[in-house]
Amino acid sequence: MTKILDSISQPADLKGLSYPQLRELAQEIRGELVRVVKANGGHLASNLGVVELSIALHRAFDSPQDKIVWDVGHQSYVHKLLTGRRELLGSLRQYKGLSGFTDPNESPHDAFGGGHASTSISAALGMAIARDLAGENYHVVAVIGDGALGGGIALEALNQAGNLGTRLIVILNDNGMAISPSVGTLAKLFNKLRANSRYRRVKGETGEIITKLPVGNQAWQVSKRIKDGFKSLIMPKVPWEELGFTYLGPVNGHDIVELEWVFRQAKNYPERLIFIHVITKKGKGYPPAENDAISFHGVAADSKRSDTPTYSEILGQTVLRIARENPRVVGITAAMPESTGLSMVSGEFPHRVFDVGICEQHAVTFAAGLARRGVIPIVAIYSTFLQRAFDQVIDICMQDLPVVFAVDRSGIVGEDGKTHHGNFTLSYLGCIPNLVVSAPKDTNELQHLIYTAVGANHPMAICYPRGVGWGEPLAPKLEQLPLGKGEILRLGEDVAIIAIGSTVYPSLGAARKLEENGAKCTLINARFAKPLDSELILNVARRVERLVTVEENALYGGFGSAVVQLLQSSYNGNIQVKCLGIPDVFVEHGPQWLLRSQYKLDAEGIAQEILVSFPELDRRVKVNPTRYP
Repeated sequence: MTKILDSISQPADLKGLSYPQLRELAQEIRGELVRVVKANGGHLASNLGVVELSIALHRAFDSPQDKIVWDVGHQSYVHKLLTGRRELLGSLRQYKGLSGFTDPNESPHDAFGGGHASTSISAALGMAIARDLAGENYHVVAVIGDGALGGGIALEALNQAGNLGTRLIVILNDNGMAISPSVGTLAKLFNKLRANSRYRRVKGETGEIITKLPVGNQAWQVSKRIKDGFKSLIMPKVPWEELGFTYLGPVNGHDIVELEWVFRQAKNYPERLIFIHVITKKGKGYPPAENDAISFHGVAADSKRSDTPTYSEILGQTVLRIARENPRVVGITAAMPESTGLSMVSGEFPHRVFDVGICEQHAVTFAAGLARRGVIPIVAIYSTFLQRAFDQVIDICMQDLPVVFAVDRSGIVGEDGKTHHGNFTLSYLGCIPNLVVSAPKDTNELQHLIYTAVGANHPMAICYPRGVGWGEPLAPKLEQLPLGKGEILRLGEDVAIIAIGSTVYPSLGAARKLEENGAKCTLINARFAKPLDSELILNVARRVERLVTVEENALYGGFGSAVVQLLQSSYNGNIQVKCLGIPDVFVEHGPQWLLRSQYKLDAEGIAQEILVSFPELDRRVKVNPTRYP
C-alpha cells in the first residue's frame, strides 16, 4: 500500500493534501520515527511531540525562503523527512549519514546549525536584521522549547528583540520538559496556564466560534480581543508582552488545523513581534515514550544496550556514597539529572541536588557562591555544555574556590556529532590557573578522583568519556590520590607512551602489539593533565629516547602540548617526541570505536603511528586490528 509519506519530497508537496490526509501522514511519520530511532538511536520523544507542529510550519511558511530556526535541532527529524531527506533517514546519526541535528551543509532548509540549547532566538533575530539591512522580504521563525527558553541567551535575545522591533515570530514548543521536567519560574508560569481548566474550557469554546468566522484581519482582531480578555483573568501582563511581543495562545500543538490557522494569521499580523505558545506532549502517539519521556528523550540503538554501568552512572553512585558521609557535599546539574547520574543522589537527598535548568553559566556561579560559604559543590555537566560557562570557571579559579567539575562526555562522544564531542576539554580547562585537571583511565579511578577532588580544597575537574569503561563497578574503599601524580603501568627501554584518560587502555593494547614486534614499551597513566607529573615524565625522558603522548583531545593546546613545553623548558637531552590526538578539525558523527580508529586512537592505530614515527622499532610482525571500546 502506497504511503502518503512516499509522496513528500519537498515542503510544497504538503500544500495539496487535505486535513484527513495530513493526519494520516502524521501517523506514518511517527511510525517511521520509531522504526529508525530504534535501529539507529537518537532523540525519539522530542520528535514525536513535534510532528503536527512541523507539518503545520511547512504548510504555512515557504522554506527555505522563509527561515525556520530549530532550537537545539534534536527535534528536527520530522523537518528532515519533509524537506527532501526522507530516503536518507535510515542513515540518521550513522557515519557519513544524516546528522542528528540541523546542519546548513546538509540542506538549505536547515537555516542554522543546531546542537546546543537556547540559541534559536538570537540566531533568528540576527537573520531578521540581516533581512532588513538587505531590503529583503521573508519570514524568520524561531522554534524553542520551554526548557531552553529559560536559558540566559534566550532571555537576552527576547530583550533585544523587543528593543529592535524587527519582524520576528517566536514559537514556544511547550511540553513541560527539557530532557527532564523543566524547572524555574517560567516553567511554573507555563504550568499555571496549561493546568487552568477555566482558561482551557473558555479557549476551546471561543476557538470553535473563531474558526467559523471569515478569515481576515477583522476576524483576527476580534478573536485576539476575546482571548486576551479571558487570558488577562488568569495571567495579567505576561512577561513576553512586557518585552514587546504579542502573545498568541495557548495553541493545541497536535491540531494541524489550529496550528496552521494561527501561523498564517501571525504572518500577516500587524504587530511585528509575535510569540506563539504551542502546547505539545513529548512522545505523542507512542505510548512507551508518552509514559516515560525522560527515558525516550535519547534512545540507544538496539544493538548498543549494555548492562555494564556507564561512567555517568558510576559518577552518581560515587557522589551518593560521598554525600552520605559528608553533609557539605551537594550536586548541581543543568537540566540533566538523569543523564549525568545525579538523579540517584537527588532521590536520597532531594534538598542537596540542584537542577538549575539549561543555564550552565548560572550553574557554575551558583556553585561559586555555595563554595564561598563552605559548601562543596559537585557540578556535573557535559564538556561541550561547560564550554558555555568558561568565563565563570575562570571566576572560580581566580578565587581558588573548592568546586568539583565532573566533566562528562569528554573526548569522542559518537553519533551526536560535532556539536557534542568533548574534544577541547583538556585544552580549554588546561589553560586556567589554579585548576587541577584530571582524567581517569577507568571507572575505578573515576571514583577515587571524585573523592580526591572533594578533599582537594581547590577547584578540580575530572574529565571522563561517554559510555562504559573498564574498572570495578564500585571500589571497596575510596582513596585520596596524590594531586599531579601519574603511575607507571609497564616498563620498557625502546619507547615510552604517556597516555591520559580513555586512551590509557588502548595504549596498553598498543604496547602489547609493539612487544610482539620486539619493541619494549614503558606505559604511563598520566592521570593529571594539570599539574603534570614533571618528575615522572622527565625521569622517563632521561631513560628512553622516544616518547609518545596520547589523548582523546585536540592536539592544539592539549595534553601533548603541555608535555612538549615541559621538555623544552626542563630537559636538555636528545629525545624524539610524537603527539597523538585529534587534529584541527570538527569531528563528524559516527560510532565511537570507528571515530577512534579513524583518528588512530585505538590500539591498532596507536601502534601503527608509533611504528611510522619510529620505523626502527618495526622488527618482527605486522600489527593486527583489535577494537577497544
